[in-house]
Amino acid sequence: MATEARPSAEVEAGQAVYSRLVLAGYDAFVLGFSARFAWRCPRGHMLAQYQALAGPRHLDVGVGTGWFLAHCHWRDARPEVTLLDLNENSLRAAAGRIARLSPRAVRGNVLEPVDLGAARFDSIGFNYLLHCLPGEIEAKAATVVRHLKPYLVPGGVIFGSTILGAGVRHNAPGRFLMRTYNRKGIFSNRADDAAGLERALAGELHDVEVRVEGVTALFSGRA
Repeated sequence: MATEARPSAEVEAGQAVYSRLVLAGYDAFVLGFSARFAWRCPRGHMLAQYQALAGPRHLDVGVGTGWFLAHCHWRDARPEVTLLDLNENSLRAAAGRIARLSPRAVRGNVLEPVDLGAARFDSIGFNYLLHCLPGEIEAKAATVVRHLKPYLVPGGVIFGSTILGAGVRHNAPGRFLMRTYNRKGIFSNRADDAAGLERALAGELHDVEVRVEGVTALFSGRA
């Protein structure tokens, strides 16, 4: 696995929670209960993005457990998949889950330039990543896209999802999780809104689409 310089304490806090024990319950609690009942955007809606947009050469960033990669019905029988994450536990979990695809795993911090060599991708996906990164939504989204965009082929697509903190109405479970996660540094999204996300994407990509389901923004744009 390639490595990068040690990230800031804020960036570390956003990913450090994902121990092997936490990841064992990730699919049920984060992608199951929280997505459906707290964020009000069931994981099937995010999986639909993979079905529609994931290409034969795909980079996944902030990989979680690899659930979306494992459940995606790839149009190409042997897609080339690269995993990029700061958390080694997540990289191992996702790589093991899609071992049949022989993925490449790279450890890196997307708030800094990443080195993926000569690799080029038809698609780049990052689900549930931006709300874990420190900073204002417009700045952090633009930074991530700017660091990843050089690895897209012309016309390639970036897509993903993030939980919003502003401009949406959270229900009781959502408010509780938002307070808890932001206090612990797991989330940094109190002021994240869809308008700021769309401005960031539009400044770096074209054919940008942002739609909000519950309190989750689903987005895409092309290079």
